Amino acid sequence: MNIVPMRDAAAPKFQPYIRQTISRARQWEWLAPDLQEAVRVVSHVLPFRTNAYVMDQLIDWNNVPNDPIFRMTFPHRDMLAPDDYAQLRELVLGQGQGQAPSAALAALVQRIRLRMNPHPAGQMTHNVPRVNDAPLKGMQHKYKETVLFFPSAGQTCHAYCTFCFRWPQFVGMDDMKFDAAESQQLVHYLRLHPEVTDVLITGGDPLIMNTRALAAVIEPLLVPELAHIQNIRIGTKSVAYWPQRFVTDRDADDLLRLFEKVVASGRNLAVMGHYSHAVELRPEIAQQAVKRIVGTGATLRMQGPLIRHINEDPRSWAELWQTGVRLGAIP
Repeated sequence: MNIVPMRDAAAPKFQPYIRQTISRARQWEWLAPDLQEAVRVVSHVLPFRTNAYVMDQLIDWNNVPNDPIFRMTFPHRDMLAPDDYAQLRELVLGQGQGQAPSAALAALVQRIRLRMNPHPAGQMTHNVPRVNDAPLKGMQHKYKETVLFFPSAGQTCHAYCTFCFRWPQFVGMDDMKFDAAESQQLVHYLRLHPEVTDVLITGGDPLIMNTRALAAVIEPLLVPELAHIQNIRIGTKSVAYWPQRFVTDRDADDLLRLFEKVVASGRNLAVMGHYSHAVELRPEIAQQAVKRIVGTGATLRMQGPLIRHINEDPRSWAELWQTGVRLGAIP
């Protein structure tokens, strides 16, 4: 592929919003007071992060709070049990907006989080690979052929989904966090396990990383000694929440060249694109991102769960899949 540079001096810069800064967004004043309160309260327990692209391009503010992308990115009251919400509300509103959390608030938040079953099904213990009986941090070996790798630089996202089951990664629960500072242990482990054919780089979102950091994870997997690694997969929501990553970001072209390098090595590179609603693939830049990804020889697979209030309408799935297939993606 001859990569046509898409960078533009006027290209938008990534602008995230979190609990402490969301009131600076122009859309904040459009929210009813009870919706603003829910964001302020629930985001003390569960992670909240969105960005200007999601707010400007994907949310229909005339349909809030029922808009699917609003439901998927903004915390809402029924994410907490009524008693928990009431106790938390009293402490949050009582301390005053913008003040540091009190000890009582921090303790309540921790109790609520632990009751919410972080990391179910033994994820912290059952799937952790070991070498010389020592656990390897930031890795999971769930299936014989597949190893998951959690690079520490990829443990955030362009925006957080309210259904995310990996929320402990993002709220400061360090003893429940999967992350690896570098990939040397991964390479060593893979050399010892020739039955592994697939490496899934996941998070968080690995494509929050710059290309140089991502290359430091991927390129060591391309050596002849790891020829048994046939498939390198990258789990990402950036295709929906920040498609500029593949089009106009400063190192977008470098990212595509990295994809080409993986394909040229004889491996299959699969971008596991998380799409949850048809609206995420309607913007022109989102469609450009798909074309640029598949143009490198990588595959783009569209995946997503069925989520109440968000994508129960089969027409949304039909539109999403039809658009994706037309652009070269695989549902």
